[in-house]
Amino acid sequence: MAALWWRRALRGLCAAALFLSQLSVLSGRAGSLMTTKLSQPQSTLAKSLTSTSTSAPYFKASESTDIPPYVTNCPSNGLCSRLPPDCMTCNTNYSCIYGKPATFDCKVKPHVHCVDENNYQQENFTINMTCQFCWQLATSDYVCTNSTNCMTVSCPRQRYNATCTVRDHIHCLGNRVFPKMLYCNWTGGYKWSTALALSITLGGFGADRFYLGQWREGLGKLFSFGGLGIWTLIDVLLIGVGYVGPADGSLYI
Repeated sequence: MAALWWRRALRGLCAAALFLSQLSVLSGRAGSLMTTKLSQPQSTLAKSLTSTSTSAPYFKASESTDIPPYVTNCPSNGLCSRLPPDCMTCNTNYSCIYGKPATFDCKVKPHVHCVDENNYQQENFTINMTCQFCWQLATSDYVCTNSTNCMTVSCPRQRYNATCTVRDHIHCLGNRVFPKMLYCNWTGGYKWSTALALSITLGGFGADRFYLGQWREGLGKLFSFGGLGIWTLIDVLLIGVGYVGPADGSLYI
């Protein structure tokens, strides 16, 4: 009986020890899980603090001090109404009548300083100009490129594609740089008076044709003695009225 009792008691102790060991293992896992969960926000906070502390310090970007290129063409402290068009920005007057004077509200561009008639600095002002587009201006109000590849003396007269730019003191609507078809009007340096003088005096020897660069006609006149004088008289008339010109197609000076 005693041996049986001791055996039961030993079994109970073993079961209790096994229960306590399992309980300790479970409590250890729970504690590690709690530690992990609690450490995660701390690590996140630490990372955020670290990233904030190691990031470059913030400096306010200084305003650009570069002067725009148009400022060089804008007179300082001059009358606002006389500024070049590149120095101002104007609102389009949609009620203006073509060909009639109109008033436009304008504002100076940044870095541009101007005054009114009383020498007070101002930014907003008005200008008066004719209501028309830039390409409708008179030929004296814009400058165009020249072409040396077209014939000025031809029938019909030849044209070329030119790029025109409005002069600085002229105000107009639309683009200030525009394409336009113009007549060939370049010159190669030949003088009309010289050609006419050669035709009258030495035309029988073809001097006028040689001067104008027309070598074949000059040789023809030279060996035919001016076509027995008939060709010479005809050339005097043709050069006199400007019908015969330089061989390169340019205009007389």
